[in-house]
Amino acid sequence: MPEPSTSSRAPRPKVLWLARLEYRYHAWRERRARARGLKPTVAAFPGYGSTEWVRVVGRVLIVPPRRRGGGEFASVRGWRSFAGIPIGFAQVSITVDDATHEVVADRGGVVDAVIPASLAPGWQTVRMSVEGGEPVTTRVFVVGRDVRFGVVCDVDDTVMVTALPRPLVAAWNSFVVDEHARQPVPGMSVLLERLARDNAASPLVYLSTGAWNVAPTLSRFLSRHLFPAGAMLFTDWGPTHDRWFRSGTEHKLSNLRRLALEFPRVRWLLIGDDGQHDDAIYTAFAGEHPDNVRAVAIRRLSPAEAVLAGGRTHVDDHSAAAVPWVTGDDGAALLEELEAAGVV
Repeated sequence: MPEPSTSSRAPRPKVLWLARLEYRYHAWRERRARARGLKPTVAAFPGYGSTEWVRVVGRVLIVPPRRRGGGEFASVRGWRSFAGIPIGFAQVSITVDDATHEVVADRGGVVDAVIPASLAPGWQTVRMSVEGGEPVTTRVFVVGRDVRFGVVCDVDDTVMVTALPRPLVAAWNSFVVDEHARQPVPGMSVLLERLARDNAASPLVYLSTGAWNVAPTLSRFLSRHLFPAGAMLFTDWGPTHDRWFRSGTEHKLSNLRRLALEFPRVRWLLIGDDGQHDDAIYTAFAGEHPDNVRAVAIRRLSPAEAVLAGGRTHVDDHSAAAVPWVTGDDGAALLEELEAAGVV
């Protein structure tokens, strides 16, 4: 994705040095992989757009060959999601609406491009390729001009139980745990499926502070647990010019603000949890763009999940809010509260 906006602070030398070291390390891995005859490909993810443009997202990688016996449904450990070698500044061909466009990936191999197009509302097909390789097909959800409702949903501890805020548990979940062992939050697939069914023309965006590395794992998880398809917006881990790791809060807020600018007539149902900073993020966004928020639904972590997550973040009193602001322990409770509020 595009690099975060430059801070007013001067870059910290150690952080800048670490960012350069990371890039050199991946460049060394790329040279070794190419010497073995491996070629890059594009990991393409669902995007979104309007009838006049689409936002296409993906990542250019050299993927290590799978071991024998590793079929499509083989057990997948989290660390394999991070084994791919990102190809920085790769030139990628994107074909949309029978027209091909050339774009350049960022330093981490991430492609996040807005392409002009004239497409009908609903899911449409996009093709991406790199270095003349076999095209990879993905989809973008095109939002019609008359659409006035959309859903933005967090992932960690909202869709999938991860206890992400605690670093050691996050590392265990990301790098060790078999993806088939991950558990969905009870009732969330039913809630999101109900929203998608009742609002078939409306966009659904999965907005996460997770790394793009885990996006393929999440896609399989969503499909396996019957979650509706939606656009996916993740971030890129690692140092930037002025900080050790990218800001998850900034990532979420910047994408919410972008959605408000791209679809000024759409009012969003914002779904998150109290294990991170979703309440504060959604409060800030609702204050900036009150006309773009239909309602907010915050899932309360269970006591055990809260312990693993290092506690809950503070949830303000929103009884006087201009939009419905509901909480619940799971998807069923949130659905009941949203029905009572007239949102569903």
